[in-house]
Amino acid sequence: MPTTDKVAIVLACANRYAALDPEFHTVLGPGSGDYRTRGFMANVGFDVLHALRPLDGNTPWPVEAKICGNNSLAVDFYFQDQATIVEIALGLPNPASEFEKDILKALMARHLGHDVRRLVFISRPGAVKKCQQPGRIAMIVWAAQKHDLAIDVLELEGVERVRKRKSRKA
Repeated sequence: MPTTDKVAIVLACANRYAALDPEFHTVLGPGSGDYRTRGFMANVGFDVLHALRPLDGNTPWPVEAKICGNNSLAVDFYFQDQATIVEIALGLPNPASEFEKDILKALMARHLGHDVRRLVFISRPGAVKKCQQPGRIAMIVWAAQKHDLAIDVLELEGVERVRKRKSRKA
């Protein structure tokens, strides 16, 4: 069977659903934003499973894989045959995000015996630029050098959100 790039399938499915909503990259905030994200993730997960089903009926369930131990932590997608975790981390362009936590989940999964050699983040436009900042670069280099974990950051199609800053009073 030819090798299938499962990361490309996840990215294509995520782009397809993001494109259906012209306001997808608009900040909605708690509540309505969480609701939209849950629906988006459910649709992407369903499409990924549908796309991969004909390829290999023996593949373990890759969506919301609980590979981080006996706790509530799960990764968005785990493709054992490609030793790859894919996290859809829409908040990655934000100053505070799930970046470090997702790296830790990948290392926990590896420590528990799962073959994890690659962590791929899929995020909003602006994530690649944000992950070029010194703190995140240090984490990426550390994960590669000390744990042999490659980290890639991919972006959904679209335009980077413009952050509105509050004016400082003099």
